[in-house]
Amino acid sequence: MKTLEELMAIRNKMQGQVNLRAEDENAIRVVVGMATCGIAAGARPVLKAFSDAVQEKNLKNVMVVQSGCAGLCQYEPIVEINQPGKEKVTYVKMTAEKAAEVIELHLIGGEVVSKYTINSVMK
Repeated sequence: MKTLEELMAIRNKMQGQVNLRAEDENAIRVVVGMATCGIAAGARPVLKAFSDAVQEKNLKNVMVVQSGCAGLCQYEPIVEINQPGKEKVTYVKMTAEKAAEVIELHLIGGEVVSKYTINSVMK
């Protein structure tokens, strides 16, 4: 059996992950497609990369959430970034490595990583 202190430490750690999903209308929403097609294409490591980075970098204004199928299975894993007052950005064929770049440049730096967007693959 765990001690009360150990259980509280686990609770506090997990609470930080749960709070990443809390709704805040002023926050940046990172939406990772987690339907069967997304998971099959590798969305789990992408979701983990975003969730872990948001927590590690203490990005209080960013929510990481999951969605179902967007109907663009050939472009999975798909990540949408919705910022209040800005146009939605859709990143496609994401990987954990690409997610790290998007986190640094887009979420922290405010610059869209155009080479990973749906517009770049549809040209």
